Amino acid sequence: MATLAQIAAEAGVSEATVSRVLNSKPGVSDATRQAVVTALDVLGYERPTQLRQRSAGLVGLVVPELENPIFPAFAQVIEDALARRRFTPVLCTQSPGSLSEDEYVESLLDHGVAGIIFVSGKHADTRADHDRYRALLERGLPVVFVNGYVADLAAPFVSADDHVAMDLAVAHLAALGHRRIGLAIGPSRFMPSARKHEGFVTALTSHLGLGRAEARTWIAETIFSVEGGAAATRQLLDQGATAVVCGSDLMAIGAIRAARSAGLEVPGDVSVVGFDDSPLVAFLDPPLTTVRQPVSQMGNTAVSALVDAIGGDPVASREYLFAPELVLRGSTGPAPTRD
Repeated sequence: MATLAQIAAEAGVSEATVSRVLNSKPGVSDATRQAVVTALDVLGYERPTQLRQRSAGLVGLVVPELENPIFPAFAQVIEDALARRRFTPVLCTQSPGSLSEDEYVESLLDHGVAGIIFVSGKHADTRADHDRYRALLERGLPVVFVNGYVADLAAPFVSADDHVAMDLAVAHLAALGHRRIGLAIGPSRFMPSARKHEGFVTALTSHLGLGRAEARTWIAETIFSVEGGAAATRQLLDQGATAVVCGSDLMAIGAIRAARSAGLEVPGDVSVVGFDDSPLVAFLDPPLTTVRQPVSQMGNTAVSALVDAIGGDPVASREYLFAPELVLRGSTGPAPTRD
């Protein structure tokens, strides 16, 4: 155990004050008490039982995977926000051979969770049966959905504005002189993909004057992975694309790989734009230009909406859209002169 002197020095208080806090004695301000608790944390010592905050309850957090770095980013923000409100997060992540989303939900219900946050779950799949969520809502369980809107579910939805994201990417590339811009995107059955489809088509008509039918020929639908990004990019390069907008940063990594395999330089011959601004993409070679999801704002809003509902004061059941931001780095440049 840390000595009183160590804790007092770290907290900037007297040893007597530390003793009063550790023994839950009165006469200590909240700020001073917090300083002593923080000192314990900084020094790496476990808090005494009487200083530990009681959990306000369990909250389920369901994410589709952890291989795509955007999902651990969401999980970190949401878990931190829940912990600050004294809720204990229970992370459920799917991987090959693991439990399904429905099985995780059943387990969460067995553990008496106070609510559930779904990030890019089956609610984002337009072909999925959404009755599973209606059943949760009908039993009065607070639920919040992130990225994927279902119009007839009475719950809060928190989403990045995919239409704005595509407009930002295309406008940037058009300003650099690109006229043959392609989109490498995941299956359109998923709501975020479908919205990016439409946002991209609208952006091409707005910034390049293409007809909507022609604009759609510049979309290569694939899977959300490095390999999917590479496959879509090869198709777009065969069409003569000099720039590729990708549905995720992982796909953008695949796009860069495909361009280099074809003997092309990024951004000298082909410009690449990602989506998400996942951790570490700034350290790629070249650093990735991408459209940043406002993960912190979205995650904190999802938690606030859930906690309000748990407390009996739910926010309106609607979709809350968050504007993304274009982050300029080294993977985009002027269109090659052949364009």
